[in-house]
Amino acid sequence: MDGVAIDSRTSGKKDLTPAQGARRTRRVRMTGAERREQLLDIGRTLFAERGFEGTSVEEIAAKAGVSKPVVYEHFGGKEGLYAVVVDREMRQLLDMVTGALTAGHPRELLEQAAFALLDYIESFTDGFRILVRDSPVAQSTGTFASLISDIATQVEDILGHEFKTRGFDQKLAPLYAQALVGMVALTGQWWLDVRKPKKAEVAAHLVNLAWHGLDGLEQRPRLVGHRKS
Repeated sequence: MDGVAIDSRTSGKKDLTPAQGARRTRRVRMTGAERREQLLDIGRTLFAERGFEGTSVEEIAAKAGVSKPVVYEHFGGKEGLYAVVVDREMRQLLDMVTGALTAGHPRELLEQAAFALLDYIESFTDGFRILVRDSPVAQSTGTFASLISDIATQVEDILGHEFKTRGFDQKLAPLYAQALVGMVALTGQWWLDVRKPKKAEVAAHLVNLAWHGLDGLEQRPRLVGHRKS
């Protein structure tokens, strides 16, 4: 059975003693939607702190004040709850990044993408910790790597246009998009814990490296070492 909450409202009589009022309290159930959100919030916090393997259904249920079958009823188990948490976080991050890409100039677009990821890390720290953890659970939406690939697809269109304008091979745009987004994502993982320097400074340095690297891009890059294949 689902958990219940205590509603201390009485029948409305003002002259009831505390003991009489307590006897007249009634128990009000959470709705299914409310219970589901509560379990998701608790699961999200625990998964961020301890990872998938370190979190148990028993602990999730105990913190929610319900029995284990309630968790199974809503999600089919820990794996199902974890899948929903990950899917929500991935959609949140992807929406933030794609929604931020509004500028017309490529350099400003790079700034917007960098800020969007850093904003997510700052505002949804637990979610980011969950996304960058390795999990044995197969997700329909994939992994953090697949999310980065989704974001890179958005950047790929921008780079493709720039490559065409500058006479570069457009077929290489996906490679450069993965490289740029991966650079920002890995830097974000590092910044997650150190939080120094400030977010704007981190974004400026990321764009500095990316932009000036692209600005000096060779159409046919050469290897200078002895290895050629």
